[in-house]
Amino acid sequence: MESELPPEPNSANKGRSMIALDDDDDDEVLSPTDLSELLAEGTKEAHDRAENCQFVKDFLRGRIKRELFKRGTAALYFVYSAMEEEIEKNKDHHHIAPIYFPAELHRREALARDLEYFYGEDWENQISLSAGTKPYVDRIHEVGEKDPVLLVAHSYTRYMGDLSGGQILKKVAQRALKLPSTGEGLNFYQFEGIHSHKGFKQLYRSRMNELELDAETKDRIVEESNQAFGFNMMVFTELEELGKTIKEEVQDAGFGHSHAEMMEGEDINKCPYYAAKMAVSGNPTHACQLAMTLLRHPPCQVVLAAWMAVLAGFTAWYFM
Repeated sequence: MESELPPEPNSANKGRSMIALDDDDDDEVLSPTDLSELLAEGTKEAHDRAENCQFVKDFLRGRIKRELFKRGTAALYFVYSAMEEEIEKNKDHHHIAPIYFPAELHRREALARDLEYFYGEDWENQISLSAGTKPYVDRIHEVGEKDPVLLVAHSYTRYMGDLSGGQILKKVAQRALKLPSTGEGLNFYQFEGIHSHKGFKQLYRSRMNELELDAETKDRIVEESNQAFGFNMMVFTELEELGKTIKEEVQDAGFGHSHAEMMEGEDINKCPYYAAKMAVSGNPTHACQLAMTLLRHPPCQVVLAAWMAVLAGFTAWYFM
């Protein structure tokens, strides 16, 4: 399968509607000093804190109230409006142009469609910038005006997360909120301009790693990414507190989504919001939770029984 060749960075990627990359492309050759590697390593703790906050854990279990989901969508609308406004202003900046993919990544219009679905045609008059989201929006505008290279951190943190764990959240929300299978209310998670999420993420990381940055600037980008995780947690905390005041029944979906359904097209080891990642990290609570979940599914029981039979046979042979 041939991959569509990306345009030169300075072309600002205009006029492109699809990136088709082969998931079987050779693995990236990365260096510990590459920005993507520094970000992965330098934001681990912030990442873990974000994925383990109560709001995210409840979301994954399917315990999400419709009103909270609407409020969360509104918060994302303000964040992405700010980020994409600043990216547009700085699209010719030598650190922004190589990672400028408006047709593939920009989410503002998709979020507007979701808000219209939830609130109706008058949606713009029904939402407002919340106290928990305002610091995030203000910071994005600040770096866009004064230090545009730091937009790399905000873009990477949001868009790459949306292309990874966000796809899991989409399936959970659709099931728990009984949203239409045709995608209404979930346009935010639909990246119609990207054929292969894995291939695009590889392209994006390679573009980012090719940016001419000194060590000090890379450190500042990692720190800004940690701040971005912190701002996201502020939004989560605000929603969690708001949820305590909303009288609305929720469906506890548990982990009732099949593994194949939830991970379709995704790499489980790179998903920032999946229980298995937390289990293998050594968290006994999540390991036990994951094991119990698997044992509730008949196909998993069959596989486990087969493995136990093989193990028993191997043990008997070994001690003969």
